[in-house]
Amino acid sequence: MRNLSRPIDPHKVHTVVYHSQEGQAYAVKVECEEQFREFGLGDFCDTSEIDGVVHFYPKGNA
Repeated sequence: MRNLSRPIDPHKVHTVVYHSQEGQAYAVKVECEEQFREFGLGDFCDTSEIDGVVHFYPKGNA
């Protein structure tokens, strides 16, 4: 689990905001590391140090 600058600590992530290719954004509560890995390929914007949120842009939408 990496973004372009540093690894993401999944223990600090509480919510992933999934930005769909159609333009909607969905907040998904994350309770374990396995859930975090299910998002697949794409880009992450990690603000988990600040607010526990990671924004995910699936491949083709970043």
